[in-house]
Amino acid sequence: MSKLITFDAGQYTCNDSETVLQAINRDEKIIPHSCKNGLCQTCLLRVTEGDVPASSQIGLKDSLIRKGYFLACTCKPETDLNISWPKDHDLFGHATVLTKELITPDVCRLTLETSIPLYYHAGQFINMKRSNRVIRSYSIASVPSLDNYLEVHIKRKENGKLSNWVFERVEPWKNIDIQGPGGECYYRPEFKQMNLLLIGTGTGIAPLTGIVRDALNSGHQGEIHLYHGSHSTQGIYLHQQLTLMQQQYKNFFYHGCVSSPDIPDQGYRHGRADDIAFTDHTDLKNRIIFLAGMPLMVSGAIETAKQAGAEVQHILAEPFDVNELRLKPRDE
Repeated sequence: MSKLITFDAGQYTCNDSETVLQAINRDEKIIPHSCKNGLCQTCLLRVTEGDVPASSQIGLKDSLIRKGYFLACTCKPETDLNISWPKDHDLFGHATVLTKELITPDVCRLTLETSIPLYYHAGQFINMKRSNRVIRSYSIASVPSLDNYLEVHIKRKENGKLSNWVFERVEPWKNIDIQGPGGECYYRPEFKQMNLLLIGTGTGIAPLTGIVRDALNSGHQGEIHLYHGSHSTQGIYLHQQLTLMQQQYKNFFYHGCVSSPDIPDQGYRHGRADDIAFTDHTDLKNRIIFLAGMPLMVSGAIETAKQAGAEVQHILAEPFDVNELRLKPRDE
């Protein structure tokens, strides 16, 4: 039996098979979302009347649960609900932009200083907010034991509401709202003796580079192979930095992969990063796999890794998914 959802001066019918996110976004009242798997917490809402299932509050802090917060992407309501937008002070803290740098014409590097200490692991992510309906997740490139700032890389999208705002309006010493950290894609001490395979595309190299730096700084003993893929050499924007790192550490191997047929002979490999990585490494038993970047690459690489013997618990991927529930693409 369908349930009635009252939200933001509107009413929405939620069918038995639908989540709150699907029901409301079906009617074009757009709730921010990213992973749609209950991981990124971009779609947090607050119930004011009615009861939400406990499964829609998994992973939330007790303080948020007591205030009625739940994840719209996993909530299949069992009663009619009155819900509202989150309260900023419950979820978001302030961060000050320290530096802003264009790494490429369409990739911006921000370093941030948080107003209160942020305890995180390299490779996790934060949510950045421009307004209630413009919230995006960005992976963390910095390493807490090595860097005294928080670093994210933001790729500019043609109609991107947040990315264009960052490129055009955000300057050093501006305050922005952030939430987090979150995510399970990070290095652990128990990995120290194991071989690591990291595959990323685009700005997915940001968290993977942080993970590599964290591992090497922790005295990692196994081999570390990092593959970064892009259509052009411009997209391999940390090529020089990672090439130098490879020269410094005998157990770190970097592979810049360019899929365009016209590439210069400057240490790049020709082809897709995931194809090259899985050709180089056919047996993935007892190996930790880190994946970041384009969702289609990540989902395909997960399946390929399983077929090559990787254990599910040893495959760590950032949770973001750019697929949409509505017909028109989301502005990022």
